[in-house]
Amino acid sequence: MLEVSALGWTITILVILALLALDLIIGTLKPHAVGFKEAVAWSVFYIGVAVVFGVVFASISGWEFGTQYFAGWLVEKSLSVDNLFVFVIIMTTFAVPAAHQQRVLTFGIVLALAFRVVFILLGAALLSLFSVMFLIFGLILIYTAVQLYRHRDQDPDADNALVRATRRIVPITDDYRDGKLFTRENGKRVATPLFVVLVAIGSTDLLFALDSIPAVFGVTSETFIVFAANAFALLGLRALFFLVQGLLDRLIYLSTGLALILGFIGVKLALHWAHEDISKSVWEISTNLSLVVIAVVLTVTTVASLIAVKRDPSKKAHAGSLRGPREPHEPE
Repeated sequence: MLEVSALGWTITILVILALLALDLIIGTLKPHAVGFKEAVAWSVFYIGVAVVFGVVFASISGWEFGTQYFAGWLVEKSLSVDNLFVFVIIMTTFAVPAAHQQRVLTFGIVLALAFRVVFILLGAALLSLFSVMFLIFGLILIYTAVQLYRHRDQDPDADNALVRATRRIVPITDDYRDGKLFTRENGKRVATPLFVVLVAIGSTDLLFALDSIPAVFGVTSETFIVFAANAFALLGLRALFFLVQGLLDRLIYLSTGLALILGFIGVKLALHWAHEDISKSVWEISTNLSLVVIAVVLTVTTVASLIAVKRDPSKKAHAGSLRGPREPHEPE
């Protein structure tokens, strides 16, 4: 079992908060359209920080735990790319000006991290109290994988129920007001479209947190590793958005690959439960094998996607939706 001292937790949290503060400064205090070179530089920086952290952590705690961190980070990083699909859809649907996109993304990252902290603590508590939670988490992931595969060619609905409810309750201006969330119009306090965008991003983050936490617990049951893998995967999301937004349409098999990964981890969790609660003779999937499978699936789906799009440029990727598109008769 991994033992992390209070100093270790403190240093890790301070590093993450410092990086988060840096993102907040860049994304909110200096709003601007991000160019390709800037996006590349920041993406390399955040990936480098995550890798350096993993190497230092592994050298201190051992490579068994280091492998768990890298496997968890890779899972969360791949899921965050699918999250970017939805962010792109939301940005496009609400026509968010380029200068304000960083602010929206930074808000999304902060909220996503907050949701994950809550679910990490809840998940860790449940797993420590009830071993059957490994089976439940496994079944959730298998169901999620099936749904994601079924709707792999569909884009999720950016205008979800929470957004529609917000529009009914809160008066909304027709245009963006210099990045403000609220303004005054005819003497009344009204919201801007940016507020609605943040509601859409927040509700999306909640749904992704519900899926990603069981996934990373399938790789490791160590709370510290789960937290670190999630945090370092999310911190580079803002820069990654601007780097790959032009490439996302080409990853036509990403949803299929993620469905395979989630299904694989779901089976891994179910086998772990059977090994612990039914019979020690039940085979368990090792962390090393998990890391190899995840890396191979991501590599194959990425290469296959690029080859397929090169052969047929008309093909376009979709994020996939666990719910599917809203039916025409569904009430607004």
